[in-house]
Formats: sequence, C-alpha cells, structure tokens
Amino acid sequence: MLKVIKSGFFTTVQDQGRFGFRHMGVPVSGAMDQAAALLANAMLENDENDAVLEITMSGPLLEFEEETWIALSGANLSPQLNGKDIDNHSVHKVNAGDKLAFGKHIDGLRGYLAVKNGFQTPLVLNSRSFYSPITEINHLDSRMEVPYDEVADFEPKITHIKREDIDKFKTLNVSLGPEYEILSDAQKELIFNGSFTIAKENNRMAYQLEESIGEHTHIMLTSATLPGTVQVTPGGKLIILMRDGQTTGGYPRILQLSEKAIDILAQKTFGDSISFKLP
Repeated sequence: MLKVIKSGFFTTVQDQGRFGFRHMGVPVSGAMDQAAALLANAMLENDENDAVLEITMSGPLLEFEEETWIALSGANLSPQLNGKDIDNHSVHKVNAGDKLAFGKHIDGLRGYLAVKNGFQTPLVLNSRSFYSPITEINHLDSRMEVPYDEVADFEPKITHIKREDIDKFKTLNVSLGPEYEILSDAQKELIFNGSFTIAKENNRMAYQLEESIGEHTHIMLTSATLPGTVQVTPGGKLIILMRDGQTTGGYPRILQLSEKAIDILAQKTFGDSISFKLP
C-alpha cells in the first residue's frame, strides 16, 4: 500500500480514461496531461493505461509500504525521496518505509507519479480514473491508502529523460468547430490574432478565459461536446472543456483543441497566457 500522510492540494488516480459511456453522460476523465502520464508509464515499461497519481500544484507526502520502482513526469514539483532531492522525469527504486515528498512548485501545474505495474485502485466502468459520483471519491485525502504490487526485480532501461520546458508552450493548435461560422469577421480576427488569459475558474472540468470576443445571439439545441471543445457564451467568454467536462452543452462549439493542445493547457494555471492557431 501507498500511505497518504498529507494529501497535497488535489491528488487523484488517473489512467487514460473511461470510454464507451458518453451516451450515458459519463465523461472520459483520465490524466489531464496524457503525454506526461504515458511518459511516466513508459519509463517503467508499464502498460500505457496503468493508473498513475495526478498531482496538482502542491504535492502530497507519501509513504511506501512495499518496495517498488517509481517514475515522475509532468510539472516539476521539487520531489524529494527520504528528504533528498531527486530529478523529475526520472526512475527511482523505493523500499518499504521510504517517503516521497514534494516542495516548491517550479513549472507546469500537474505532475505524475507512476509505480511499476500501476496503482491497483478499483476498476469502475473499465477505468480507475477518479470521477465523483462514478467513483466513491474524487481526490485523495490524508490517511487514505492506495494499493500497488510489490516489485523487487526490475532493471529499468531508461532512468532519466530530458523533456522540453513545459512553460514555453503557449500556442494551442485547434480545428474549427461546428458553430464557428456564427462568429463575425471581427470575432474570428480576435480569436486567431489575440492572446487570452487563464481565469481563476479552471479545473479538471473546464478552463475559462478572461477576455471576451464580443456578444452573440445564436441559439442552439444542446449538442455533443468533447474534451478540448471551445464554447462561447452569449456574452463572448470562451470556455474550454477538459477531461472531466460534460458530454453535451448548449453553447456554440467554435473550436476543438488537438490532443497535444489539451495536454499543454492542462499545465497552465490562473494568469497564464495562451493563443490559438490553425495547423
């Protein structure tokens, strides 16, 4: 078991998502930065869908009860193993009783912790991803325990990876959404030639942007949405749905983020700037 001594700001278990249930209103969920989660699993030669911990902004204090191997990726949250600094994007052996802590937030927003063979929390609708009310809880609290398999014999082929600076990515590649043509020429100009600021309203469900592109009067029936769908409110504010976003919505869908763009946005927080680009 992995003992949660302190929970951090918002720590969850995530895999690559919950598929096949959107017609029932169940979001895909899964790791917000899927590339980072895949990287952590790849360093341990895990299955790509093995569950990891997603650690947001400030990390937990964790104690391992069995030996295993771990890998860290995504945001650099100054990890420490038994009080000693360790590298991000790296593989480490841990023994029973070892403690993993996190310190200063260096870059990005969400870090990922993988263990050899993945965390073994219950499967719910074919996924271990936390999403209340589908799962009993939506984040880890202190004194909780997360199961994993003891692994003694493992020789990692990769022990460290140099990843590009998360904070340098500010441009989100998009395709045009179904209702893009309701926009005026002036609004289209603002979208692709302006810069937008992440609002304080940002989480696993959606990111709101501070700036308005101007009002519209388009009325539409509630229609299907996806992670990465960019909606525009009647007042002209942009809302970008994320991994836990609703499966339908009544606002015009003007853009759709690429998968890489969703990963980039998942590492942004309040006050960060982004822009949109057609590939």
